Amino acid sequence: MSNSADSPEAGSGDPSGTGNGSVESDGSSSPATGPSSPATGDVSARGGFRPARVLTVGVFALAGLIFFTSFDTAKGTNIRTDTSLLKLSDLIQERSHKNGQLDESNGALRDDVEALAERDDGSTEAEDARLTALEKNAGTQRLKGEAITVTLDDAPPNATAKLPGYPEPQPDYLVIHQQDLQAVVNALWLGGAKGIKVMDQRLISTSAVRCVGNTLILQGRVYSPPYKIQAVGDPEKLQKALAESKAIQNYMVYVNVYGLGWKVTEDGPVTLPGYSGTVDLQYAKPVE
Repeated sequence: MSNSADSPEAGSGDPSGTGNGSVESDGSSSPATGPSSPATGDVSARGGFRPARVLTVGVFALAGLIFFTSFDTAKGTNIRTDTSLLKLSDLIQERSHKNGQLDESNGALRDDVEALAERDDGSTEAEDARLTALEKNAGTQRLKGEAITVTLDDAPPNATAKLPGYPEPQPDYLVIHQQDLQAVVNALWLGGAKGIKVMDQRLISTSAVRCVGNTLILQGRVYSPPYKIQAVGDPEKLQKALAESKAIQNYMVYVNVYGLGWKVTEDGPVTLPGYSGTVDLQYAKPVE
């Protein structure tokens, strides 16, 4: 076999050029000192397996998958916005408005039914009078009389402590809470109120004044501050009951220190609307 340098099997295992140029001297070649074998040279020349290239391709593929997933999640919108929250707020307001319309429709139908029933119900005058009194006490009929109105409102968002010795306000200090509304309603009942209206709804024995966040939910409808509570009764007794309430006295501390809204006005003769919602009791039942 020729030792020509042009031969594809030729090698220069002897760097000094004094050897016989054989690639095998003891049956194996040393890759550290000998020249590359034809097979190795072929792989290098043709761009064989390189981990760096595979890693680069993998990184780009992963980035593409992340971008696609983000686009699919956002559905082409800006996922940093609170659009979904705005839509939920709009839905709540829409349902609240619809509930109000249904209450008005229900009240009108109830008036029609009562008018038809009064034509010939077979009852005596004494029974009719007793029924009228029960309806009045139940709050389903209009109520006329002297009234006062209590208005509660949130404090300004940039409020600070107005009196020395009090800490700077936390967010909860600056908003009306459920217990504040309940304190006013309870005090008015205690003061002899014959009827109470919160915002535009008449309260009855099953009414629940509830707050979620800084909004009031009353009988399926949602309200935002300021909250107005109107009561028919003796104005002097009603105001006295408000002043003597321990819960309201505590509320007045926040009024004086942090600026929560508080206003009591005498309205003179007013007419409270009758309750127009459902009077069916709703309660939990045990699972059989």
